Parts: sequence; C-alpha cells; structure tokens
Amino acid sequence: MSLWSIVSQMPPEEFGSLFTEFPRSLRCLLADWLENQPWEFLHGSDAFCTSVAGGMLSAMLEKLRSAASSDGQQCQILQQVSSLEGTYRRDPLRLVAVLKGILEGEKAAVLKRDRHLPLSFHRRQEELKFSLGLQRLQHRVREIQALRERSSQLRDGAGASLPLTLRDPQLKTEGKLPESELPALVLEAVKELEAAKQQVLKRIQIWKRQQQLAGNGAVFEENLAPLQKRCESLVEVYFQLHQQALAASAELGSELLPRLLERFTELLSSLVKSSFLVEKQPPQVLKTQTKFQASVRFLLGPQLLKTSAKPYVVRADMVTEKQARELALSAYSGTLSESTGEIVHNVVALETNPTSATCCANFKNVLLKKIKRCERKGSESVTEEKCAVLFSTTVALTPSNLTVHLQVLSLPIVVIVHGNQDNNAKATVLWDNAFSEIDRVPFVVAERVPWEKMCDTLNLKFMAEVQTTKGLLKEHYFFLAQKIFNDHSASLEDFQSRSVSWAQFNKEILPGRGFTFWQWFDGVLDLTKRCLKSYWSDRLIIGFISKQYVCKLLSTEPDGTFLLRFSDSEIGGVTIAHVIRGKDGSSQVENIQPFSAKDLSIRSLGDRIRDLGQLRNLYPNTPKDQAFGSHYNKEQTGKDGRGYVSTAIKMTVESEREQQPPGAAGVPPEAAPTQMFGLPVLRPELQHESLLSPICPPAPFCPQPGPPSYPTGEGSMNMMVSDTIGSSFPSTSPMLSPALAMDPALPRCPEAFGNPPLPMSFMAGQFLPGEPPQLLTGGPSPEPQDEEMPEMGLFPAPPLLEPPPQGSPRWIAPGMELPPNSDFEQFLQEMSLEGSPLGPPFAAPPPRGAYPSPSPPCWGLAEARWDDGVRPGQA
Repeated sequence: MSLWSIVSQMPPEEFGSLFTEFPRSLRCLLADWLENQPWEFLHGSDAFCTSVAGGMLSAMLEKLRSAASSDGQQCQILQQVSSLEGTYRRDPLRLVAVLKGILEGEKAAVLKRDRHLPLSFHRRQEELKFSLGLQRLQHRVREIQALRERSSQLRDGAGASLPLTLRDPQLKTEGKLPESELPALVLEAVKELEAAKQQVLKRIQIWKRQQQLAGNGAVFEENLAPLQKRCESLVEVYFQLHQQALAASAELGSELLPRLLERFTELLSSLVKSSFLVEKQPPQVLKTQTKFQASVRFLLGPQLLKTSAKPYVVRADMVTEKQARELALSAYSGTLSESTGEIVHNVVALETNPTSATCCANFKNVLLKKIKRCERKGSESVTEEKCAVLFSTTVALTPSNLTVHLQVLSLPIVVIVHGNQDNNAKATVLWDNAFSEIDRVPFVVAERVPWEKMCDTLNLKFMAEVQTTKGLLKEHYFFLAQKIFNDHSASLEDFQSRSVSWAQFNKEILPGRGFTFWQWFDGVLDLTKRCLKSYWSDRLIIGFISKQYVCKLLSTEPDGTFLLRFSDSEIGGVTIAHVIRGKDGSSQVENIQPFSAKDLSIRSLGDRIRDLGQLRNLYPNTPKDQAFGSHYNKEQTGKDGRGYVSTAIKMTVESEREQQPPGAAGVPPEAAPTQMFGLPVLRPELQHESLLSPICPPAPFCPQPGPPSYPTGEGSMNMMVSDTIGSSFPSTSPMLSPALAMDPALPRCPEAFGNPPLPMSFMAGQFLPGEPPQLLTGGPSPEPQDEEMPEMGLFPAPPLLEPPPQGSPRWIAPGMELPPNSDFEQFLQEMSLEGSPLGPPFAAPPPRGAYPSPSPPCWGLAEARWDDGVRPGQA
C-alpha cells in the first residue's frame, strides 16, 4: 500500500501548508513515483547529490509531460511543468528539500491517525536507502581512480591533461594535491562500505526474524534472490575499492595501508559468514527416530567459491542451548566440541546450480537417532528444553584466497521421544517464536509478555492453523483473558495493561480443570481445523464465550434460540446451548453434551443441528436452515447402486421426560427400565440380540459331552451394558463387564481364559485398542524422559473374549443381591425345577472327574478363582 493511497482519504485541509511550493495536483498525478525516489536520503551538496537530484528532476519532468498528453487538463499541466523547470533546473537540490518536506508531513499525519505506516512503505524506503548508498560507493570508486590517475600524471609531468570534471568540486576549490586528498577519500569510501554492510546484515536479521514468526503462521517472503543480489553487488564494490586501495599504497603510506587492509578483511569475512543461511528450517518439534528435511544456502557461493576437484560439504550437528551461547560469544568462529545427539545422514555436499545461480546443501533424509539430555533448571520439563541444529563448513574464497569457517544455527528445536509430548513442546516453540528478540543470546526469551502481544500471537496462530481469514474478535480476547488470569471482575481495558507469564500460559493448571490454558486452546485449534473451519469462517460459531454469559444472552430469547460455543471443561469440544421452556413457563438454557472431533467425523455439526427439531433460530434471530443450510449433507434415500436400502444416523437429545427417575411424576413405573446391579435391563419385548459381549467361546473351542439346554420363553432375558460403566468402555466394545460373571453350571474353557479376569478396580482404567488415551487430570501428562516409548495408551488393553454360541443366556454372579422382579423370580423357579439339565442356578460344582471330557472343569469367574483349587494345565 502506498502512502498517497492513505493520504488521499484524509481531509485536504490537514496538508494545506505542505503544498505552497509544489502543487497538490502534481503530487496526486505522480503518486507512487514520488515515493519510489530517494528524496529523503540525499544529504549534502557534493557532486554525487547534485548529480542524482538533477537526474530525478529530469525524470519527473518527462513523466509529467507524458501524463499531460493523456490528461484532459493538458495545458495546465504543461504550464506547471514549465514553471517547475524554470524554478529548479539551476538548483535541483532545492526540489529535493521541498519534496522531502511534503513526504515527511504526510508520514507524520498518517502516524498521528493510525500509529503506524504500511509495511510495504517501510520496505520500499529501506531498499531506496541501500540502492542510493551503493550508487554513492560506485561514485567514490570512480573518484578514487580519477585522483590516483591524476597523482600519477603529476609525478610524470602530465597533470594538466587530466580533466577536473571527474573530481569533487569541493576538492577542486580547496587547492590540495592529489597525494593528500586520496587517503581521506579512501577512508570515507571504506566508512560508507561498512555502513552498507551493516544495512545488509540488518536486512538478513530481519529475514531470519520473519522466518521465525512464520513458524507461528505469519506471512513470510521466502525468496532470497533480492538479498543475494544485494550481497553480490556489495562484494563487487568491495573488490573494486580493495583494488584501488592496493594500487594507491604509495599515497596511503605504510601506517594507513595495513589498517585499511585489516578492515577490508574483517568486512568481507563478516559479510560472507552472515550470508550462510538456513533456507528451510528443520521441524521445531522434532521426534527421535523420525526423518526430516532441511536446507542451507550460501548467498555468495556462486560468486566466491572456486571450482575444486572435491566439493565442499556441510555437516549437521545437534547442539544444546549452552553450546549455542558459546558459539554466539565466539562470533561463530569456534568449532563444536561435542554433538548432543546422534544424527544419521548429516553430511551433504554444498552444490552450485548455474541455472538458478544458487549454492545450497539439501538434507533430505536426516534422522535424529537419539538425544543426550542436559541438566534442566528447577521445574523445567523436557518439553521446555531447547536445542538447535548447527550447520557448518569451511570454504576458500576467490579471488582473495581467504579461508572462512561458516556456521549457522537453526531455529530453536524441542526434541521429543513420544507423541504425548507434542502439545507441550508446541507451546515452548510458540512462545519462543513470538517473543524472542532479533539480537538475543541463544535462546533467551522473556518470562512475561504484554497480554496485547499474546492476543496477537493467539490470533495469528488460530488463523494460520485453521486456514481462515476470520480471526479472533475483542469479545473473544475478553473471554480468553478471563480464563488465563482467572479473573471475572476485570474489564476489557483492565486486561490490556496486564502481562501474562509463561507459567500461566502452559505450566499452571486452570482452576477446577485438569489442563493448562494452552492445552485447552490447542484442543480448540485442532477441533476447528479438522471439523469446523467452514462454520467458523461463516461466523456461525461464537466459540470463545463462557457458559454464564451464554445464559445471560439467551435468557430473554424465545424457545429454540441457540448458539455454538467451545466447551470450557473439555479439551477439543463444541457444544450447543439452546433455550427451552420449563414447567413453570420460564425460559431455561440447556447445554448439550460437547461434540468431539470423533463425534463430528461420524455426523457433521450441520446435520446434527438439522436433526434436532428443538433448535430453531441461531442467535440472535437467524433461522437455522438459513444459517446452516449450505452445511447440510444430502440425505440418501431409496436403494444404492448395489440394490441395498440406504441407512442413516440421526442424533436425538433426551427430553426432560426421559431424564426423570423411575416413579417420578408423569413417568409410569412400568415405563422405567429395570435396574440390575446399577445396569439398565431391557424388558423382554424390547431386547435386541447379542447386546452384551460374549462370555465363552463357541463350541469348537470348548468341547462338551453334549450341548446343554437353556430355558426359553418368558423367563429368558438379555442384559444391556450401560454406557455409564467405565468411561473407557464404549457400549459397543466386546468387553466383559466386571459386574457380570459366568454361571457355575457352564463348562470351563481354559483354552479361552489363560488367566483369571483382572479386578474391577484395575480394569476400569484400561483403554481399548485403537482408542486415544484420556488426558490425566491434575496437570500436563507425565512425560517420558530419555527412553524410547512405543506409541500406545498409558495402560495395556485387557484381553478380549471370544463370543459364545448365538442365543446363550447372560448369567448373574453368585452372591449378589437382586432387585425384586416378577419375571426374574419366575425364571429362577423354572431353573430350580427337578430334572433341569443344569440343576439349581447356583449349585455347588460337581466333583472332579465327573466329566468324561479331558478338559478340566471351570466355574464362575465372578470370584476370580478356580473353585476346585486347580488351575488350567495343572495335574
């Protein structure tokens, strides 16, 4: 964005005093062209400044004449052009001063209103400054050459033939001999060369900082071609000036020349070392035994590296934070004593590509085999320990034959050995990328930062991760501030003056929760990125809002009004808050159980909202079909291409009637499900087949003399495992419930059960294969230190049991009290009838040897013992 595009939108009267000597209409006509000229960087009145100012005046007049030929006010513009030429032709430096004053006045007005200037304007000004400095240096080289030639001709008696127009007018009027003028001119040129070098080094540091911010999602211009062109232009001027200094050794003298050559060497070495960059960074969260890629680039390689039979190679080593600081103190001239990690495929050739004019070393299959941890400070965890990859090589430069050791560090890296460390490692990287300084000691970063900067960082990360242009709003920042500071009484303005610490960000557990602020926020990022991107981009999700404030918003809204917010108590969940009418006629706000990414992968959020008829209007008053219609998936009906009838999953929410306990008002006792040991039991007419996981394997794995006959009819019943039995056991999983056991009359199956079942207290904490482990409460999950760990849950899954024959009854463990139930009592009576093939329901086991089968007998597993005292396989 140009400066004029902003100024033109502001009231003209604010700039009335600026255009007394230069018409505002011409400023508008020239617009961007004026801002692309180095008016602000022309200082002094020497021959160089006068020459540049005259050239800019001629270019401006020519541009105005071209514009007049295509403008309706041709006559007026030509008159203004004639006036400008008459006023400034003899003194072009006066025009420079006038236009410099206009641009400075415009910048001051924009800064006063917006408090900042466009980034593109700053970048363009910096480029103009370097370009003008380079032109000045080239002019200095020509002046030195002219003075040196005049001095040589004076010694030969032919000084009168040298044209004085090549020399500075100021030197001509001082009447000095070339021998006394030359050292001062060379010293001035070297000083300007060092200033240009510092400008290039600063620009390289800015590029590195922008590369680091890109790790958090900032926009980054990766192209290194402009920087390489600057370095090459500066080195070209360096060699020209160095050659002139050596040629003028007699005039410089034996004392000045060595000092100048030392400065030349230091200048070239500094520029060469700084031009060795990490173009593609390794991952900042790096897992051991995982391949990664990286690349380094030597900007001056195509220009300075001589052709050799053996190519130069770049080595990659892992260094600790302490080693990185030692290297920084030695200005990266020392060598690494020991690598802190073992890296495979860490040596790559430094190759020059003539087509692209680049010199790079590409690491494509690098692997960190193991890491050697260092001593940590205080309560610092392994995910707060930062290290880096050091890339190094030694090259010989041409034509100076200077040998230089090149080293460059990657961005800070957190090495992990297990996937459950990834979340906390990302927090360390995010904090370091956002709040580190350009010229810092590796890898020092502030412990406290302004909350305003934290808001910018969270917004940047959110937009980059979700890949959306819709960022966080000030209302979102207010909720996040209340959460991280645990303060619900402060105003939005109060939070803006506060600072947030690293501990508040990702070390301290949120009050009443089992996770830190960052762990919760990262869960929201992951959920939104995976399932809610389009909803967020359409502003259908308020998201960052407290449950209490939702009640306040919805309490006065009509029935069916709803909104979406991120769960405050669960990681990575989104919930629907909606208004319902209570029994007394008052409005109540209900929050539906949060949906996780797994839930939304089964049925999308839009389809779930369509399923719920009690949801009518998205807050404040947008009909839900109008808001979410574009997010509905088309429901398939009829038969598919293979002739199958289509099925569909629908979501329902329990009504208040369904949630009332048995015997409550309006709910008949017979409508309530029968409870057995705290488990819901299906009435016979409502049963489904095989609702409970099987207990015993089929007959082929459990040979018997003959299949036992089971009672049928009204007395038989199946049990359904409740979803509430152990949060780690989904109802659809083929897992034996600890509350259920085998009947003593069933035969033993030692082939199927090698060991007795685990106690209830242990089994309830297990994870099923393929299920993600739950986050442990009480803080961040414990982290493995240095050992390698397989990717699995925190505990091994209990053994799965084979299914029994179809239609097998489900038995109750002995010794457990049963609730009164007429159907069940009838069932027990039938089971205890004389002549029943199984005998009494809880009869004592038959004596050993009663079975002709060689398989040893086994009784109920409810007591986790073998009743006859003999385990399978024992004699």
